[in-house]
Amino acid sequence: MPRSLLAGIDAGTTSVKALLLTPEGQELAVGRAPTVWAPTAYGEETDALHLLQSAQAALADALRQCPDDRIVAVGVASMAESGILADAADTPVAPVIAWHDHRDARELQALQADLGGATFSRRTGLPLWTQWSLTKHRWLREHVPAVASARGRYSVAEWIVRGLGGARATELSLVSRTGWLDLPTRTLWAEALDWSGAPASLLADLVPAGTPMGTARTAGPLAALDGAVLTVAGHDHQAAAIGLGCHTPGDEFDSCGTAEAILRTAAPGLPEDVIQSLTDQGITVGWHAARDRWCLLGATQGGLLLGKVMTALGVDREGLADLDRAAHDARNLPEAVILGPGAGDVTIDPAATPGEVWRAATHAVNAQAARLSDVLGQASGARTRLFVAGGWTHSTALMAAKSETVGPIRRATTQEAGCRGAALLAGLAAGLYSDFDDLPTAATAG
Repeated sequence: MPRSLLAGIDAGTTSVKALLLTPEGQELAVGRAPTVWAPTAYGEETDALHLLQSAQAALADALRQCPDDRIVAVGVASMAESGILADAADTPVAPVIAWHDHRDARELQALQADLGGATFSRRTGLPLWTQWSLTKHRWLREHVPAVASARGRYSVAEWIVRGLGGARATELSLVSRTGWLDLPTRTLWAEALDWSGAPASLLADLVPAGTPMGTARTAGPLAALDGAVLTVAGHDHQAAAIGLGCHTPGDEFDSCGTAEAILRTAAPGLPEDVIQSLTDQGITVGWHAARDRWCLLGATQGGLLLGKVMTALGVDREGLADLDRAAHDARNLPEAVILGPGAGDVTIDPAATPGEVWRAATHAVNAQAARLSDVLGQASGARTRLFVAGGWTHSTALMAAKSETVGPIRRATTQEAGCRGAALLAGLAAGLYSDFDDLPTAATAG
């Protein structure tokens, strides 16, 4: 008998993933497709239609694994800062600039001079980086004449929802990372829009994640989606926190990837001086995909540093288990690894054994994460629960060091936390759940 399932999409920097699960939370299938960036004379960019095609391919991959089932709701989470500009017929008119592209360095200098760096950070909750959408939009206005014909601006998740047949909307956690939102009032900041050359009409009505945005109009390999409720599930890190059940004030989500992202859920309304202090330390403050909550998000280079140590030791991923065992057997924790002072810098004691080096490295990167967590706690209150997910959680030495450093942790056993959160938000949009407290909890291990 056909089942009624939920689908969640996570459109990330490296790939687009799609997960199918039952309303009770049982995960059934995962599909994937690559996110392809092209190098140019200016930096890295991609094509909006390619992003939509990757999402469709990931969905089709997952659906092939559940051929007799129907999808009743689809949620889409994504990377936040990259955007799609389209004309009145929803035809893209400009490339999609990678969020990590730095071509807008001159525009950032102009932003500081024209709007004031401190004013910008207090109003938006964002550090003074080239990452945000408004400086890239100003760059596009100056370098791509077709941008003048744009009538709509979408985040990646909003664009995929639109491409599946959904309505236009601007989701709060994603627009929080554009530089166009006034954080305290939850309204568009007219001065920032004017500065970047973006009329307010480019953005649709502001809505929280999990808002119904129409129904899918699909056929062929995606026929099982036709008629499904669609929603934007917000920023991928925040959707992942929701997927783990880590979205009440005080909860912390530690995503142990190449960059170790640490996300703290907080009640709205931090004072301006606290917001300024956080942004000065490279921490973003914005609206959460969990309704009526804020998200404090910082990162270390923990995963990158661990990768550098493994390379220096001549160990690949297949040798990680042996390296973990050697770390567990190491009796001492010498000064075998020193991090910094530059970003990504690692110094290794050549006299130390591989086990000593690896044990020292896992403790060093966890100390970095703990210091960042302390900063988040000073701003928003004590951490209540800590959830971890990501590729580096497969290292038993890292997880042991983390428990030793920060205390009890909950490790996710879900296949794709971002997709899971997107699917659960889709169920919320479809009325399968009454509120966030009604969402099925992901299984976790200590």
